[in-house]
Amino acid sequence: MATPILEVTNLAKFFPIQSQGIFSRVKGDNKAVNGISFTLNAGETLGLVGESGCGKSTAGRTILKLYEPTSGTIKFEGEDITSYSASKMKPLRTKMQMIFQDPYSSLNPRHTIGSIIAASYEIQKITPENGVKRAVQDLMERVGLNPEHYNRYPHEFSGGQRQRIGIARALALKPKFIVCDEPVSALDVSIQAQVINLLDDLRDDFGLSYLFIAHDLSVVQHISQRVAVMYLGKIMELAPTEELYKNPHHPYTKALLSAIPIPDPILERKREQIILSGDIPNPVNPPTGCVFNTRCWKAQEKCRTTEPVIMQIGASQVACHFPD
Repeated sequence: MATPILEVTNLAKFFPIQSQGIFSRVKGDNKAVNGISFTLNAGETLGLVGESGCGKSTAGRTILKLYEPTSGTIKFEGEDITSYSASKMKPLRTKMQMIFQDPYSSLNPRHTIGSIIAASYEIQKITPENGVKRAVQDLMERVGLNPEHYNRYPHEFSGGQRQRIGIARALALKPKFIVCDEPVSALDVSIQAQVINLLDDLRDDFGLSYLFIAHDLSVVQHISQRVAVMYLGKIMELAPTEELYKNPHHPYTKALLSAIPIPDPILERKREQIILSGDIPNPVNPPTGCVFNTRCWKAQEKCRTTEPVIMQIGASQVACHFPD
């Protein structure tokens, strides 16, 4: 059996909360990511989904060591990188990259597209075989941009084109693993499909592995081989994509899937939509037991006192005391 390219074990990232005033002190922690575990194989896309504020983006940035983990371990290609310093991480940056959510704010408006994409070569002191300009123009062409626009600025491009620039920048160093942090959520629906198809093609062509973060389950379905559903810093369910969408076991997964519209008005009117009561609890003070118990229609006393352990149901991993 092949060694996974990425292994995450009990990963946690807490942000200390400082009190206001002259004598400020830490008065608690925002438990953004609170003990998640999963593996990612070479050439695979793992979707990470959940409501806004559940810790998806923080998990992605912590895995890339843009945030220092509070606890847990991160192994990349079998190497434990959890405690690596910034200088020790620098050579690994060629293998691990990120595509950011907002194509507007992630590009420096004062730099040309050519210099933005070429910055990776400069930072890593790498000279491509046929020169930097040729390499950048080849990347631009590969992601669907006109290579002749090398000297244009970000404001001269549309949102979808800017996201393609971000993709080209992430590809420049020929990485093996890319965190896609909601790469299509800021784009029009018509453009989303184009970018999803592009990412799919690039994965196959370059043998990439993706951690694809999104809040839209219908988007994740088209690109992921497996999907992890996250809630309040924890993974509720992890399963192969087809299994998760056809036969969800966790109540939270069922609620999320019931919110996806069906393109058939008759079926859409007949089906039951699960409406969750209340809001997501504060991650500073999450509920005891199962973190979903305050909004779950199946919750019993055990759910309020005992945290569920991950159980295997067929091909699915579920954190629930009373799964379907």
